[in-house]
Amino acid sequence: MKKLSIVFILLLLLFSLSVSARNFELGVGSAILVSAESGQVLYRSNAEQKYPPASLAKIMTLLVIMEKIENREISLEDYVTISENAESTGGSQIYLSSGSRVKLKNLLKAISISSANDASVAVAEYVAGSEDKFVEMMNRQAKNLGLKNTHFANSSGLPAEYEEQYTTAADVVLMAKELIKYPLVLKWTSTWVDYLDLPSHRAMLVNTNELVKRGYINGLKTGYLQEAGYSLAANASKESKRLISVVMDAPSEEKREVATLNLIDYGFNNFRSKVVVEAGKKVHNIEIGNGAQNYFTAQAEKDLRRFIIYGEPLEEEIKIKSGLKAPIEKGEVIGKKIIKQEDFKVGEVNLIASHEVEKAGIFTLLWRRWVNFVGENIVERFNDNIEEQLES
Repeated sequence: MKKLSIVFILLLLLFSLSVSARNFELGVGSAILVSAESGQVLYRSNAEQKYPPASLAKIMTLLVIMEKIENREISLEDYVTISENAESTGGSQIYLSSGSRVKLKNLLKAISISSANDASVAVAEYVAGSEDKFVEMMNRQAKNLGLKNTHFANSSGLPAEYEEQYTTAADVVLMAKELIKYPLVLKWTSTWVDYLDLPSHRAMLVNTNELVKRGYINGLKTGYLQEAGYSLAANASKESKRLISVVMDAPSEEKREVATLNLIDYGFNNFRSKVVVEAGKKVHNIEIGNGAQNYFTAQAEKDLRRFIIYGEPLEEEIKIKSGLKAPIEKGEVIGKKIIKQEDFKVGEVNLIASHEVEKAGIFTLLWRRWVNFVGENIVERFNDNIEEQLES
């Protein structure tokens, strides 16, 4: 009996966790948690609040460069000549010497692991000719990704002297989602300690994110500025689930780590990945007034896999395009199916016509109007008779 009571209490605790999970507080200014595959938002709090990006700006720096490498415009094996400007960059650095030549791969490793500002400036100058030109690339990429509340002023995230720079947790998570598509970056950002043999000395690279020692967290980038607090964008993988979290404006390193762990554990413990709509799933009896048939069938265009909360039912909503008329081609998008849970939108998938629908001929349309007219009159007379009988 005692064992049964303990089990009951544990189940009750788990249930209360799942119900109130979306309302928990992290103790940071801003936070967001998403599915790495779909971008589905699992948690958000003040995610549109603007802050200086600090070293989170390096996510975009790495993204721009990795795309250049992918397009074969530059190579990891290229040598970068270090400028006096790069050498003199303050903050976190690996103490590059002006005039020395360092492989691009090693500079990117230094940015990814130890957030080296001098390496960030060096690669920016190499790729674009100057850091200012590189920043233009960063802002152009931000626009391409649909980042509505982000603007960069340099490649490192250091305070800008003349130009404002800012971002949000919601925008950072979109940058991070793109960056983790590069396995090499994830390999670097999940490394705790490494070394670089530079022309002038051997540099020790220590990861600024201590959470990588936990194994299932693979980076991604830390940041700190006095006016922005402590921030951390993290990527975590466990049991075929991959999540990205961002916390900003934490009061300390410890608080940003605790908040990140709470956020990631919340995602792993309260959600499961499931195909909520199967490709080909039929939606029947869709009305179309001018079709050769009055009703036709649509189907889901593809599988829709999403994270859903354990134990909570799903709701479906069908939305058909307004003014839908025949002819309709097989495979034509005619609407969408929306999946919700606890009043939150889980996701949506296009509905496509299962078969071709031809336009009805003039005689078919006239016949339908006649049938409708006759039917309406019969119903009206029937109702009148009923009313007369009731009155009598």
